[in-house]
Amino acid sequence: MFTNEVISSFNDLEISLYNYITKHSDKVIYMRIRELADQTHVSTSTILRFCRKLNCEGFSEFKVKLKLHLDRNEEANLKSTKHYLSEFVERTMKGNFESYIQETAELVAHAEKVIFVGTGSSGILAEFGARYFSSLGKFSSFIKDPFYPINSKDLNDSAAIILSVSGETDYTLRLANLLKEEGSKIISITNSKNCTLAKMSDINIAYYVTEVHLGEANITTQIPVIYILEETAHMIRNINKLRHQMKKNST
Repeated sequence: MFTNEVISSFNDLEISLYNYITKHSDKVIYMRIRELADQTHVSTSTILRFCRKLNCEGFSEFKVKLKLHLDRNEEANLKSTKHYLSEFVERTMKGNFESYIQETAELVAHAEKVIFVGTGSSGILAEFGARYFSSLGKFSSFIKDPFYPINSKDLNDSAAIILSVSGETDYTLRLANLLKEEGSKIISITNSKNCTLAKMSDINIAYYVTEVHLGEANITTQIPVIYILEETAHMIRNINKLRHQMKKNST
């Protein structure tokens, strides 16, 4: 409800009002404007100006929006992880999901460099993916910093595995575009194919599970991502073992 942009526009009185409201939201939704003014030691005109900055015509509309915001945070119905695991397994049994993993494994196995990319919780998984791939014989690095400088001219034979639930995160799209411009093949793992990141990728693996939000946080299960990363890494190892055996037999 309170975006960074809006908060940065508050003056000192409005900041004090904001601090009071965030600490006493459950009480504010039942207050009259005069009561809030007395509690915060500001004028009613300051409160009305505060409301307008939040695109509310008056204090009454602000209270309605505040209550809806509180209700959304309380109504999050968190199902068991087993539910989302079953949902993922059921959907992967259909279509050509495994073929996308195989295609990814083939591309990564022949790449000279492998770079995992992600921000937030996807950044943690990017680090896990790089470590897991490296443990199975395919050395990989990872980028979690959304402002990481990418200006290498030596990425033509590289593969970037980019993780994002929504596929619409600005920072992640920025990194994907920079890597693509430098010649890296883009492999994305997202929750849907109908996202910007998927459309700009050479290969996209979409796992389609129900997205879950708790307040501002996206807590969609990451079990499918871990499965995709581990399965891909095992396939790459098998590909490399086969290549090594064929090379050995030819000598």
